[in-house]
Amino acid sequence: MANKPDPKFPTFTDLYNHLLTLPAPLLPPGKATSPNLTASISALSLHPTLEVAFHILNNDLPSAHFLVRHMQSPPAYEGMFWHGILHRIEGDYDNARAWYDNVSESDVFKHTWSEGKDDALDFIGRVENLNKNRKGSREDLEKESLEEIKKVIEWCKQKFGEQRMEDASAAWVKPDEENRKMAEDMVSGGEGFRNF
Repeated sequence: MANKPDPKFPTFTDLYNHLLTLPAPLLPPGKATSPNLTASISALSLHPTLEVAFHILNNDLPSAHFLVRHMQSPPAYEGMFWHGILHRIEGDYDNARAWYDNVSESDVFKHTWSEGKDDALDFIGRVENLNKNRKGSREDLEKESLEEIKKVIEWCKQKFGEQRMEDASAAWVKPDEENRKMAEDMVSGGEGFRNF
């Protein structure tokens, strides 16, 4: 039986405030922090970029990944940026760096990383060092991760609003030719995964 939305979280603000009380997404979680929240997140019918954000805050990476795959080409820079953040949390650091590089000239990226791409890539490197070598302050990196996520949410909320979006198909983009060919090759046994 599918989970039902929790009546304690009927609005964007109610659910967002609750999600901010959960541990900040930083390292590969293994599973969603609160699997019961998936139905509540979906029930809000938010713009897909905000739904992705809420799934990420809940460490429900499969749900987030499902959505970002529909927003992985320009002009969906917000979805592309979420894709990079998602891979950073998953521990796929080279893929995260590639997505960050792909969106580094976008307004949402510049809003989030006002000091520039080098700072963002340094952050990914520090998270990777913590995950692989247990070096660095987890607490500090969790704060940075949460600040990054909150800035992208702020941008998406300002751009798309927090109202219901019953038909999300308007937010989906067809992959550009490079991404379409890459996905086709991955499925059909061509070149395999993206080269960095």
